[in-house]
Amino acid sequence: MTPEANNRIRQQLAYLEANKNTLIIDADTHITDIDNLAEPLKHQYLMSANYYHGKPISAEDLITEMKMADVDMCLSWQNPAVTLYGTDRQKNFETLLAANQYISDTSKKYPEKFVPGGWTDPKNLGVDLALKMAEICVKEFGFLFVKMNPAQNAYNIDSNEVVTVFNKIIELGGVPAFHFGGDTPFTHANGFEKLAMLHPEHPVVGIHMGGGGSSYEEGEEHYLNARELGLKCPNIKFIQSAKRDTHIESDFITYQLAGEPFSKNIFCASDAPYGRQTWNYGGFRWMFKSLIDGKNHTDTRVKNNPGLFNFEVAKNYLGRNFAEFVIEWYKKMLN
Repeated sequence: MTPEANNRIRQQLAYLEANKNTLIIDADTHITDIDNLAEPLKHQYLMSANYYHGKPISAEDLITEMKMADVDMCLSWQNPAVTLYGTDRQKNFETLLAANQYISDTSKKYPEKFVPGGWTDPKNLGVDLALKMAEICVKEFGFLFVKMNPAQNAYNIDSNEVVTVFNKIIELGGVPAFHFGGDTPFTHANGFEKLAMLHPEHPVVGIHMGGGGSSYEEGEEHYLNARELGLKCPNIKFIQSAKRDTHIESDFITYQLAGEPFSKNIFCASDAPYGRQTWNYGGFRWMFKSLIDGKNHTDTRVKNNPGLFNFEVAKNYLGRNFAEFVIEWYKKMLN
């Protein structure tokens, strides 16, 4: 690992250890170097104030939103909606590298605001360049997380190409992360389970916990499968974003009843800019307030288990779970 990456990790590690009990953390956000947007994306961005799918935000835009939402820190990735690929894999590599570089630069500039996450793509880069990207993310940039998004580019989550890159990320000491949603058939629960079982001692992150943009009826089965999968595979960490709130609450109740390690395996998030951080964290806070008021809650599991939720439990899901996870694995990276 480069000395620069090592220093940034140590700085973030010290901050997380000192503040883990109070931090509110958004574990799924996407930021973009707006000044260097490619056309026609730059024109679209400048011409419309309205939201459109994946409308990019800069690091500074997100910091402004964080202040409004009372969020202290974010895990941030590149925004796939504005990362344009073609048929030339080397050019695709350079495009994604620039997006990952912006994440790295942002985390160095704002180390107390952004935990950086990397991104690789075995379909648009090819396996060899995807492996190279993963190595740059972990060893040069010092990213703990390296993500793949099979839904974005239509490849199966348990394909041979993904498994090859997945194994490499683990070999490098990083944590593989995946878009795990019901919006396409490419991120099915059986495939994600196969990956998790390849290295049951090593964590893998499932972003959206089965959500990710599917319609409510289409997503129902995937929500349920994701909930069951996490109870079967304790090495799976789930990020709650882009998902129906009623299922998010049911996940919290189920995993809290299951106890540790399961109750430590869920992190709150917004999926900004695909979701508003103010809206999501306002909702999370009021959801936990209602869960703490167990005697009046309509879910019988909460009503029949007084004290299942309290303010300390809420702090876990709102930030401490993620902080402790990053602390543990940053230390392993440094060793």
